[in-house]
Formats: sequence, C-alpha cells, structure tokens
Amino acid sequence: MFDPQTTIEQVKEYYGKVLSSQKDLKTSACCSTESLPRRHREILAQIEDEILEKFYGCGSPIPPAIEGCTVLDLGSGTGRDVYLASALVGERGRVIGVDMTDEQLEVARRHVATMTKRFGYREPNVEFRQGYIEDLAAAGIEDNSVDVVISNCVINLSPDKERVFSEIFRVLKPGGELYFSDVFAGRRVPEAIRRDPVLHGECLAGALYIEDFRRLLARLGCSDYRQVSSRRIALNNPELEARAGMIDFYSITVRAFKLPSLEDICEDYGQVAIYKGTIEDHPHHFDLDDHHRLLTGKPLLVCGNTAAMLQETRFAPHFEIIGDRSVHYGPFDCKPAAEADTSGGGCC
Repeated sequence: MFDPQTTIEQVKEYYGKVLSSQKDLKTSACCSTESLPRRHREILAQIEDEILEKFYGCGSPIPPAIEGCTVLDLGSGTGRDVYLASALVGERGRVIGVDMTDEQLEVARRHVATMTKRFGYREPNVEFRQGYIEDLAAAGIEDNSVDVVISNCVINLSPDKERVFSEIFRVLKPGGELYFSDVFAGRRVPEAIRRDPVLHGECLAGALYIEDFRRLLARLGCSDYRQVSSRRIALNNPELEARAGMIDFYSITVRAFKLPSLEDICEDYGQVAIYKGTIEDHPHHFDLDDHHRLLTGKPLLVCGNTAAMLQETRFAPHFEIIGDRSVHYGPFDCKPAAEADTSGGGCC
C-alpha cells in the first residue's frame, strides 16, 4: 500500500543524504536544458558554486516582470532559484524559500550574507523556512500574501498534490501567478512504480498524469492553465528504463493565475490585446504560453481568458486590451498546445 509518510521520508533521505551533487542523478528528469534569458545567466554567474552544484531542477520557472513582488519558492533546496529571484525582485521585493530537507537548507542559509552583499542590498530580501509544501500555514505563509509562487521539479515528489495546489491558491493574492516546472506523465503511473524510492527521488514515480492535473486544478477553481514549454525526458539508464520505460515522461513549465473570471474553455468576446514592449528583456515580443506570442505593437485577437490573464494581473501595465465581455461570439478558436519535444536530454 502507498504510504505518504514513507514517501516523504524517502525523499528527505534521497535529497539530503544520497545525492551530493547533480552528478549523482541516475536519469535526465531532474536537470534543465532550457536556454535561460541573458540576465538570468548573468545572475547565476554571481551565485556561489555550492548552491549551483547541489541544486536539482527540471526547468527555469522564473517568470518575467517580478520586480517588487513577493515570491514563494516551493521546495527551494539549496536556494538557486531563490537567489535568482532575489536579484530580479530587487530590494523592494521579497523571496521566501520553503524546504523540508535540513542539508539543503543549511547550504541555502550559509550564503545569505554573501549573496546580499554581492547583489548590493543593505538588508537580505530572502528568507528560508523549514516546512512542507502541503502545509504552508505551518511555515507561516498567510492567505493572499504572495504575488508569484514558483517551484522547480518538486511538486511531483509530494504524496498529496491536491493539498499542495490548494495551499498555493490560498496564499496567492487575487491575480497572483503560479509558475512552475515539473515532471508529468502521459498516463497514470502504476502503483508499483510509485512505491519505488529511486524512481521517486528521480522525479518520475510521483509524476502526475497531465489530464489528472487539469482535473485537479478545475476542482480547486482554476479553470484554465497554460503550458509554456515541454520536452520529453530521456531516462538514459537501462535499469530504470526496464522498470518505467513504458511511460512517456515530460518536463513541462506551467503558468496558472488566481482569477475567478476564467472560464473552462476559451470564449470569444472580440477582444484584442496589444503588447507595449515594456517588460524587461522582452522588447520585441511576449510569450504568454506555447501558442500565444504577442508581438510588440501588433494587435492580436484573444479569448476572454487570455485577456483576463493580461489585464487582471501584474502584467496589466504592459498591455492594452481593447473590448470587454459585453458581447459574446461563441467559442474561441484557440490553437492547441504544441506537441512535446521528443528529443530528450536534460536533468532535475
């Protein structure tokens, strides 16, 4: 029988004691091959080597336009993404990392003073809290207190994902954004694989079936999420391939907003969005997801949900939305998400 507490203890053991660096990973699930924005690369070059070497993630879940925001990183590990976000939110912003693993938190906290000085801040704008992502209240995260929640290949490790997402939408402010990268599966993972401690630590056994993820968010009141990027994961390990090779695993970056105005399908209200080109590092276009690229200055017909995501969030100053929901024209013919890249590669 699947035991949630055993799973938690196995994950703590794997990331606290079994793994000493990214080189110890057995598959490509827990590493990112995404090309980072120039500014992100420049910031990462300033981060201490120990933080980078002992960090595990499957994407780059740091959205743009977060200056001055309060950002919460779930499963922050050694703090790579916390420190990256720290430089992006600026001194007026704040970044909180929550992790359950003592060894990871020890590394993250050891470098707070150094990174604060290196970024030129008078006081730290980061904080690392011990806790479980299933119970953010116990970690002191209040209702409607966070602008952006990020997570990098961690939610798949949780034995109670519905509680995790419920907590996320509790702590997000109205109009706040969840932006995370994680491992998903093209089918439901069999229980025998879910019980495998190595496959769980490698971010595979706990992968959500993508359609169950959609249903989970719908139950929590989030009717529309967007896929930003996707790549198929190559296991690259004969032993693990023999145990789990029947399942197609994907590393997917997802964004979802806390917006009550979202509908469960794209609806056409004749609205038009125009990107002003004012988001830093995005002068020529802005990609809301994998099938909505808004070119600077060019009007784009959008569905009501897309209009809300651009008009009722922190992105509002960067867009002009023409039209409202006073007239309905039926379903919006929205292009489906692009097929996942099957080239493989990468790691958590």
